[in-house]
Amino acid sequence: MLTETYFVSVAGSPLANDTATVKDAGIYERTLHPSHSTASVFKKSSAPLGCLAVSDTHVYAAQEEKSTVHVYSRAKGNQEALVTFPERIRSVALQDDVLFLGSQEGRLIIWEVCTGRQVTTPARHVQAVTCIATTPYHLITGSDDSNIHVWSIPRLLELDSTIEHEPQGTLSNHRAAITSLAVGQSVNPDTNICVSGSKDKSCIIWNYQLGIALRTLLFPTSPLCLSLDPCARAIYVSSDDGSLYAVDLFAEKALVGPQSTEESSTAIQVSSAFGAAPQEAGPASCMALNYDGTTLISGHPQGQILLWDLGSRADSTELANLNASVSNIVFVSPLSPSRSTRSIAVVKPFLGSRSYNFTSQLDADLAEDTKFSKMLRSNGLPNDMLEQAILAFQSPVEDTVRDEKLEKENEELWEVLKEQRALQKNTMERYLEVKYSKT
Repeated sequence: MLTETYFVSVAGSPLANDTATVKDAGIYERTLHPSHSTASVFKKSSAPLGCLAVSDTHVYAAQEEKSTVHVYSRAKGNQEALVTFPERIRSVALQDDVLFLGSQEGRLIIWEVCTGRQVTTPARHVQAVTCIATTPYHLITGSDDSNIHVWSIPRLLELDSTIEHEPQGTLSNHRAAITSLAVGQSVNPDTNICVSGSKDKSCIIWNYQLGIALRTLLFPTSPLCLSLDPCARAIYVSSDDGSLYAVDLFAEKALVGPQSTEESSTAIQVSSAFGAAPQEAGPASCMALNYDGTTLISGHPQGQILLWDLGSRADSTELANLNASVSNIVFVSPLSPSRSTRSIAVVKPFLGSRSYNFTSQLDADLAEDTKFSKMLRSNGLPNDMLEQAILAFQSPVEDTVRDEKLEKENEELWEVLKEQRALQKNTMERYLEVKYSKT
């Protein structure tokens, strides 16, 4: 069975004098499957909403009302570094070995954690960058100024210092502060979407690369946080009245894609909630889906972590009470993409031009696999050998008797051809003899 783990951060002081919780605990690593438990605890951290990012080796937590980021080593279970930036950090997101930070002044700070290279963009948002979502090629930022910017990651990481860092596009349909962003990882144009939540009581589904609003969803109260299904099939939204909504994008009446019959400008009123947070817990301030989209985990201001079974849509189950406001939940995929290298040490950022060193650990053999090594590691016969054998059995059997007959006929024809050539040669010689004898 796969082991699913997720990280939870809390912000603020403890709500009560509870001896059951770990003192000074700020970030928890918890196991969801096969059994729910706490795997490790990282202390002395207070990360507000949107300020937690997790890699295979480290945990990054921007601190509340500060310009510092705490870096924790997952292997050692302690704080490895404290990094200070020139502005207060309001949001963070990690893509591979690059940490993106949104500042209070509307800037974007890019930190390559494996080399220490730092890039800072101009203030393209007029207010704080409150949420960030990433794909391998694009970065999407939301702000209190109600705008959403779409950035090209390769352009942000360009080594040429003379290039101006400008957004690739701007999505500006919202009329109030952006509260949450979620983006799909698909390359299919129908599901390669971004969803934004705003205090204007709406969520908008975007084709963020084209800058087109595909559908607007209206809610009774303002969305606080949202999560997108791993296959971009549904959106889960928590609102400030404690309700939780599930919006199916490809139901019988599809909202997006070629099966949608309504105009994209048609707004959809969402009023039916599939669940509600307990009154003593408060509305969910953060949420996250597991890797297959069957379980939703929500964090609440009164410290509760609730589990929602999306298959049965039954009432929530309380997993834990952390005795502090839960601010972030981040799942770690049990099916991590294979990488040939892994950066072990974090290099503190350096603003300026210099040479950078990249030190990493090799997690795989860089040489290509030989046919023998593949056969050695496989259980039984390799798949490619079996496919070749099946194709050989399916190919028509050669008729050897017929081939021998054809070869014999070819030989006889060649003999006839040789005789004709010899006769032609003799006839020509006799003709020439008669002709020259008369002259």
